[in-house]
Amino acid sequence: MASSSSSLVSLSSTFLQKDTPLKRTTTTKSPISKSPLTPFSVNPIKATVSVSETDTKTATLPMREIPGDYGLPFIGPIKDRQDFFYNEGQTNFFKNRIQKYNSTVFRANMPPGPFISSNPNVIVLLDGKSFPILFDVSKVEKRDLFTGTYMPSTKLTGGYRILSYLDPSEPKHDQLKRFLFFLLKSRSTHFIPEFHSSYTNLFETLEKELAKKGKAAFADSGAQTAFNYLAKAFYGVNPTETKLGTDAPSIITKWTALQLAPILTIGLPRLIEEPLLHTFLLPPALVKKDYQRLYEFFYESSSGPLLDEAVRLGVSKEEAVHNLIFATCFNSYGGMNILFPSMLGFIGEAGVDLHIRLAEEIRSVVKSNGGKVTMAGLEQMPLTKSVVYETLRIEPPVPFQYAKAKRDLVIENHENAFEVKEGEMLFGFQPFAAKDPKIFDRAEEFVGDRFMGEGEKLLKHVLWSNGPETEQTNVGNKQCAGKDFVVLFSRLLVVELFLRYDTFDVEVKKGAAGSAVTFTSFKKATF
Repeated sequence: MASSSSSLVSLSSTFLQKDTPLKRTTTTKSPISKSPLTPFSVNPIKATVSVSETDTKTATLPMREIPGDYGLPFIGPIKDRQDFFYNEGQTNFFKNRIQKYNSTVFRANMPPGPFISSNPNVIVLLDGKSFPILFDVSKVEKRDLFTGTYMPSTKLTGGYRILSYLDPSEPKHDQLKRFLFFLLKSRSTHFIPEFHSSYTNLFETLEKELAKKGKAAFADSGAQTAFNYLAKAFYGVNPTETKLGTDAPSIITKWTALQLAPILTIGLPRLIEEPLLHTFLLPPALVKKDYQRLYEFFYESSSGPLLDEAVRLGVSKEEAVHNLIFATCFNSYGGMNILFPSMLGFIGEAGVDLHIRLAEEIRSVVKSNGGKVTMAGLEQMPLTKSVVYETLRIEPPVPFQYAKAKRDLVIENHENAFEVKEGEMLFGFQPFAAKDPKIFDRAEEFVGDRFMGEGEKLLKHVLWSNGPETEQTNVGNKQCAGKDFVVLFSRLLVVELFLRYDTFDVEVKKGAAGSAVTFTSFKKATF
């Protein structure tokens, strides 16, 4: 049986599926970036204005009817599902239709279709200009669209619609997002020291394994470390010292699988996988007892000021705990287990020149800050910031975004304008939009210092957080509540790595399940 960590990545393959390898390079040094890190602040409500959406009267590009069709009822969605999962594969499914229609905007059906999704019809957006309409909540609705054209049973989340499924127009969205902002702000002083402690232990473990076996896989130790870190940073509790022990990764894997199964392929024969995963929702009872263990751990760990704040905001303690489970286990833990291997793989394969530049930058800044890693110091590391943003650009942890048009709209790609009718579903596949060659030079390559100096202007096209990197999450939008926290812990991984090592070597295996990273050498710090 696969390990819990590798299983989680496999079971989340639709949220990070890669069918083609990417080139990894770095460019020459650029001037220092001065982009601010403003973590964990609650910002006033503001509308996100999409540059891709215009009124019909002001459209400047030639109008074109959206190409493509949905096929016959029932038959069309099933055909597209077969093409998406088996006949073509995810990447070619989109590439082939771009070529067929000569357009990055077209109509298609997105899985799962019958019998799980009542309406799989979507308008697909695959370029960096049309994609941002998905974030403009004044024009589109995001209600119950987190996983796509279907919604998992609320029995998997205590009977509650979790924050990720709420539209900003719903009062509960405001309350729950403020609750998560409170968590992030109240615990922010623990994020850096707990990361150092947790990942020092991880790298020591990997070094021992490497010395013993000649190689060390990141996945297994990395998964447990990620959960331990989040539990200690958010709640001040070490899960291995509780009744939960080391079971969280395996429990989260099963729980996540039941939510994402309709949009996954896990390598089973088609005749087994189709009826098992893509035709009916798996019963929540399969994970009920395990989820109860998570609930008890989170309830006990968050009791006190945190849950008192939830009640003050109008959220019951029970609903608050279920949202904490989702934010910690699905969003944060799941994201770390996808993002960290990707980043280690990109940096590792980029080579020693990038490694030395990162080591020089990180050690110089830490030394100038009294030997400590600080928030202010992290802002003085432009190359470190850039490699994190470049990873988030190429391999966003959540590549699918959905929204429903609130009214008739006109959207634009680089060549045409298209009419969208009220109620139509919009779908964006971010890995294509974030590698738009009309926006990014060498768009398919990992360029470590892409976002330094003048390149910083391109951050508005980095969209991993359900919004542009240049904008702040707030209660009025659907941008990730932990956006700045994700950027922070990603930078901290790079910092910890190059405080310990001058360079390292990795083996990276790519596939539908994401990146599997194995360390084959570490060169300890020499300067």
